Amino acid sequence: MKKLVCASEVEAAAEKGQKTFCIDCNTIITPAAKDTARERGVAFTTAPASKESVPQQDKRQEQELDKAVIYQVVKAVLASQLLTGGPVCPPPFLVETEPQSGLKVVRGRTVQFENFDTGKPGTNVAYREVISKTDSQMSAGFLTIEQSSFDWELSYEEIDIVLEGSLSVTINGETHHATQGDVLFVPKGSTVTWSSSGYVKLFYVTYPANWAELMLGQ
Repeated sequence: MKKLVCASEVEAAAEKGQKTFCIDCNTIITPAAKDTARERGVAFTTAPASKESVPQQDKRQEQELDKAVIYQVVKAVLASQLLTGGPVCPPPFLVETEPQSGLKVVRGRTVQFENFDTGKPGTNVAYREVISKTDSQMSAGFLTIEQSSFDWELSYEEIDIVLEGSLSVTINGETHHATQGDVLFVPKGSTVTWSSSGYVKLFYVTYPANWAELMLGQ
């Protein structure tokens, strides 16, 4: 069906400030409409007037929305940090507990280590205690030594299991070597030199659990 464009439609478009009037091949323009278009400076075009403007407008709206969303997210994060006194640090390891029985399951692959103060500068030693005096009369955790050695006097009993690498233990002037799967028992009161020429990872158990306090003479 042919579409008829009359002078009144052109006049209405001009009143809205339009400089183009979109038509297609099925449009019939009356002579009066052509005259009105010339008088009002309106040009007929077969290109959709809003083809480019609409997507640009939508794009601007999307950008404004994205900025608003980002602002709200940042605002929420900052508010959370202020309420908690700073950034929320992830836990040092993942653990599952059963409150009624006291069972505690530590996911060993999630353990994050921290530096261990050996009292000797330059040593590359790290650890993470996963069972503490609040859990048991024994403590337990992981210890790593990398191309380092240090002396240690135990005021507690300790059992170590070598998980990776090799360990050298010197006691009473004699050095003993342990590799993956080996178990060591170190009696209370021993003075030991722990060392590894490469890398070693241990799982340790101490009794009593407050070994750190005992080392300080408490």
